Amino acid sequence: MSLRQRLLLLFSLTVAAAVAAVAWTVLVRIRQVFEKRDQEETALFVSQFQREFQHRSSEVAEAVDRIAAQERVRGMAFELVQSNDAAPYLNEAQALAQDAQLDFLEIVGPDGNIVSSAQWPARFGYAEPAASEGSQTPFLKREELSDDSSVLGLFAVRAIRGAEPAVKLVGGKRLDQGFLADLPIAPGMQVALYSETGSATNDAGATGRGAGGFDSKRLVSAGGDVPGAAQYASLIDQARTSGEQQSGTLYLTTRREDSVSATAIPLKNSAGNVLAVLTVSISRSGLVAEQQQIRAIAYGVAGGGILLAIIFSLWIAARVSRPVEELARAAEEVASGSWDTRVPVRGRDEVGVLARSFNHMTEQLTNQREKLVQSERVAAWRELARRLAHELKNPLFPLQLTVENLVRARQLPAAEFDEVFSESTQTLSMEIANLKKIIGRFSDFSKMPKPELERIDAKDLVARVRVLYATSSEDGLKISVEADVDSRPMPIMVDPELMHRALSNLVLNAKDAMPEGGTVTISARLKDEDVELRVADTGQGLTPEECERLFTPYYTTKQHGTGLGLAIVQSVVSDHAGTIAVESREGRGATFVITLPRAEG
Repeated sequence: MSLRQRLLLLFSLTVAAAVAAVAWTVLVRIRQVFEKRDQEETALFVSQFQREFQHRSSEVAEAVDRIAAQERVRGMAFELVQSNDAAPYLNEAQALAQDAQLDFLEIVGPDGNIVSSAQWPARFGYAEPAASEGSQTPFLKREELSDDSSVLGLFAVRAIRGAEPAVKLVGGKRLDQGFLADLPIAPGMQVALYSETGSATNDAGATGRGAGGFDSKRLVSAGGDVPGAAQYASLIDQARTSGEQQSGTLYLTTRREDSVSATAIPLKNSAGNVLAVLTVSISRSGLVAEQQQIRAIAYGVAGGGILLAIIFSLWIAARVSRPVEELARAAEEVASGSWDTRVPVRGRDEVGVLARSFNHMTEQLTNQREKLVQSERVAAWRELARRLAHELKNPLFPLQLTVENLVRARQLPAAEFDEVFSESTQTLSMEIANLKKIIGRFSDFSKMPKPELERIDAKDLVARVRVLYATSSEDGLKISVEADVDSRPMPIMVDPELMHRALSNLVLNAKDAMPEGGTVTISARLKDEDVELRVADTGQGLTPEECERLFTPYYTTKQHGTGLGLAIVQSVVSDHAGTIAVESREGRGATFVITLPRAEG
């Protein structure tokens, strides 16, 4: 990844992270503000509901008290106790309820049975458990009607004075949509009532779970059915089960704008059993709209920030990364051999100083290279002259002695001179042949032929050398040559003759390194994208110092050698774009490793 790309990525991530952090903080704060507002509005409504509930309870209690205080009602109760005849009073409750504006009213005799019922006249003679309610406080009760339905009501029980045993009045009003309509509801708020199913006779024995499962049709508001009523099921069931107020967020549809913050408030009878659940829901459309607006602003700011980041990164690239890239390209050119490479100098800042320093460096390198080349040439000629003097000195000394012997033998008789002359000419021929051999080796090293590349398999190259130097005995010593090659194809582009000579030289050196006999192993293996050739012996090995100097021209560890053999091998391998190295530990043999590029295709 380039510097320009890194800068762009860094600036973009910084802007995006900053905008995301600010947007997240604002969104959380807005949500907290809206939730606090919803909680405050819900708490305010609950307090208003409680006041309205108490007011409605007081109205019911006062209405029943007024009926119980009427002289006509007190006289009816006295006559009922005296005569124990309820027939004259079967329709009395309807008239009394209408006058007192009550939805429910029942006259219960001393035996606890209904004498007259305003809401269900046919219940005459049935027992009324609510009459045994000893509290003077109004209470919730579910009342059965003649159509087999039941409704929730707020009831009060009062005894009619002047009659012993007491005759009681059970009166009440409905707790339904009309009651909800009288509640003060804030904008965006919806109030609904969920009534339990079941009969009035089992209210006292009902559990906290209620009489049945959730029925969305029983959840009604002042305006009728509640939209998305089924989504309230879990919240209402929690309130019914626990008997405690429950709150949560409900999603009425798949749109977030239609979600509400809902609170379920259980309504209980005097025994503590849940008879109904009041739900208060506040629309979250305002919160969602604010969040969407903030997100839109955040996206816009992030987009603008990223655009500025792109512009800034391009400017930085023009000022920094482009000159750096030019320096990098120039450094690569210098590494490839173009020592006269220069880079343009722009400005006087740090990048300009770096460019001037680079140009000065390349200039110095060029000068130093010229001086080094000259020094190397002089050193090479000196080394060549020294080596030639050393190599030619050895055969010249016998030549000098032979000539001096011939001069002295000239004074001898003819027969003796002929004998000396014959021996001297043989010596002269041998030393001249040695001189030619030395000169030939120097000539070969100085003019290595250019490789004529062919595509061959490394297995064939190894097999050819191995056949040439198969098991042999030299001076009574047995030296075997073995091959260990990979079965897979190992194509290489080489000059077969030059590589054959190089491997042969390594094999001969390996045999020379085992004066007591041993094994030479020639191996070929695939290694990644290269082909690796190895020539290993079981001789005494080499010291670290010898390994470092082994490929230096004229360096040899043999008593009779020019020190050019391994230098020639290294030159051949280098001409084939390969490398050669030696691996050895003293006393454990040596291994020469040639690495050549594998041919494509």
